[in-house]
Amino acid sequence: MSAPHLRRPADEELRREWGSVTDNEIRLDPEAAAAVIEDVNRCLSGLYILFNQLRKHVWTIEGVESQQVEQRLETQADRLSDLTDELAIRVHALGGVPVNGPMGIREHAPMRIEGGDVYALRDALASDLDGYATLAVTFREAIETAREVGDERTAEALEEGLLTIEQDAHTVERYLADDSL
Repeated sequence: MSAPHLRRPADEELRREWGSVTDNEIRLDPEAAAAVIEDVNRCLSGLYILFNQLRKHVWTIEGVESQQVEQRLETQADRLSDLTDELAIRVHALGGVPVNGPMGIREHAPMRIEGGDVYALRDALASDLDGYATLAVTFREAIETAREVGDERTAEALEEGLLTIEQDAHTVERYLADDSL
């Protein structure tokens, strides 16, 4: 049953139901595809959470180095957004529905969602670093699943994303090492 705030089009408009896995253009066995979709949706959920957390920090950042950090976080958020698009398209190609909306994100969340409060820059960046670390683990698990079922293209996309996540995490680490924050 849908909550009143959700729009529910007529059943004849429905092309693919949330949580279902249909035949896919990749010709991957539906059970194998379902396992990959589940893991990639966890990655997508984490990407959404970290993206929104970075954006919040961009909006609320203060301090001596705030402009430089703000620009870097904006760039990192943009990369997370691009990666989200790539993986969501892949989930659809696998015959699934990419995680979406607050309920879907919470259902698949590999990490906690930071509270709505505003935190000091050092604490905000430490929270971002934790998010990156959780995402890296989640991506590695998804890579392993994709490889186990023979989905090399998804594994490659996840590996490329993992590299971006690790590079951006390293940047956050460097900011945290700076005593002037």
